[in-house]
Amino acid sequence: MLLTGHAPALVLGETTGEQEFRDAQRQGRLWVALAGDTPVGFALAELLGRHAAHLKEIDVHPDHGQRGLGTQLVAAVCRWATRCGYREISLTTFRDVRWNMPFYARLGFEVVPTGKLSTELVAVVQDETRRGLDPRRRVVMSYRSAV
Repeated sequence: MLLTGHAPALVLGETTGEQEFRDAQRQGRLWVALAGDTPVGFALAELLGRHAAHLKEIDVHPDHGQRGLGTQLVAAVCRWATRCGYREISLTTFRDVRWNMPFYARLGFEVVPTGKLSTELVAVVQDETRRGLDPRRRVVMSYRSAV
């Protein structure tokens, strides 16, 4: 796992429930990358308030990494957010893991200063902290859509 040593074991062991995936699929908030008929990556978005979407989770199997699948998944989520009229899409990531924050910055995401976080994003950060993620190592980033 790419985040071994960066995220607590408890967080690394978390899995998204099947019902959450089904709900997201039904609501058009789930994108899946395939190699043939085999899922090798996904992106899962959630809604934070009336005008904001949040990239809750993205993952590409390491055997399929470095092929642009993550970029394609993030781009699909951003297009969806714009098409649906969301003014922004946010995410949280590690600020000190060399490939995380720079990856999203290259795709147009910008750091959101702590003092400018919405109530919903504060709740996301608090939830991550409760789950064992160090908020000093995390960063909130946002992509402003062309809406």
